[in-house]
Amino acid sequence: MDSIARRGTRFERAYCMNPVCVPSRFSLFTGRRGSDIGLLNNADAHISEIPATILQNAMGWQMRRAGYRTAYGGKTHFPLGLTPEDYGFETISLDDRDQLADDCVQFLSRDHNEPFLLVASFINPHDICHMAIRDFAETPLERQLSRPDRIEIQEVDAALKIPDGMTQEEFFGNVCPPLPENFDIPPEEAEAIRIMQARSPFKRKARERYSEEDWRMHRWAYSRLTERVDCQIGRMLAGLRDNGHEDSTIVVFTSDHGDMDASHRMEHKTAFYDEAARVPLLIAGPGLAQGVVDCRHVVSNGLDLLPTLGAVAGLEPPEAPGGRSLLPLLDAAPAADWRETTPVESDIGQMIVRDNFKYMRYYQGENKEQLVDLAQDPGEMRNALHDAAHQSRLGELRDEFASVFPKAHDPFA
Repeated sequence: MDSIARRGTRFERAYCMNPVCVPSRFSLFTGRRGSDIGLLNNADAHISEIPATILQNAMGWQMRRAGYRTAYGGKTHFPLGLTPEDYGFETISLDDRDQLADDCVQFLSRDHNEPFLLVASFINPHDICHMAIRDFAETPLERQLSRPDRIEIQEVDAALKIPDGMTQEEFFGNVCPPLPENFDIPPEEAEAIRIMQARSPFKRKARERYSEEDWRMHRWAYSRLTERVDCQIGRMLAGLRDNGHEDSTIVVFTSDHGDMDASHRMEHKTAFYDEAARVPLLIAGPGLAQGVVDCRHVVSNGLDLLPTLGAVAGLEPPEAPGGRSLLPLLDAAPAADWRETTPVESDIGQMIVRDNFKYMRYYQGENKEQLVDLAQDPGEMRNALHDAAHQSRLGELRDEFASVFPKAHDPFA
């Protein structure tokens, strides 16, 4: 991953459209908000179908119309059981780990007489989600997900191992990651967070019962799983280079969501905290600025990735509202004109990010309205809603929120 960043731009303020797998992946490949079809979480039984106009303009179909060969391998997790073919891709691998890397290298080794778009959807470090599920499994589904023969459990167990020959004292003293600075629970945290965790009791139990040592082991395993996928990405990049494509290919690395990884004593996702909602976004390639760290522009991988690839292919901007091509931000002197406000949604509420501020409204519980000043409070430990210094900005954000989210899409209404 570091090699991609060195050769391109790292967007430090990139957010997913929704910090949950299925709606986020829907946005990545369609450029649309999940709420456009009522998709706010991984449940989709209430959705009868996805409009044909959305699918026909999905990433694969758009790039095919521009003359690209489109291929997909790895994790799907699309709504309504959709396949890569529904989004306009051919499937080249059903694996999402080491075999996926090998299958991608094989694809890259072929003779390509036309430009190609290859999506490699690696699973990790997502296996970390199974740590708390197994530790507090109660329901039949949780017990099924915790079977020792599952590859996810085997990967977690391997990631939890400490280095050979190292004592516990040496490990926790010199190697294991420390607790994050924002480990504590904010005193004015939105009650919606606790309500959300109660719907999945293992999340609540991890918050209540994990010791500080348990949380550090979580962070250790998460880092090890990240190393796993980093190696797989490295093998794929080596294949790109060895087959002569590196100097003519744009490489994008991003994720559908993050993981709380002990911040605010939480694991998993769904929340609007940056650990879950802010995602990596690296873009490198010929003719693009190198070694740039963009800390200024707030971008959305779910809204902006599809227009960016379309711009690379010479397509007209999509009709879907909100998204913009990132290409103007990838020059050595990036354009100053950019979207001021970026939306994020979830099944527990809605959020906008503008400048250094995050403004949130949750659907349930107390402390529904939240304001965070990231410049003063990067760990999101306090609600700045009533700060006298922010009242003028608060009014602006409330007006902007009403413009960005004209409908509440409240699943509990």
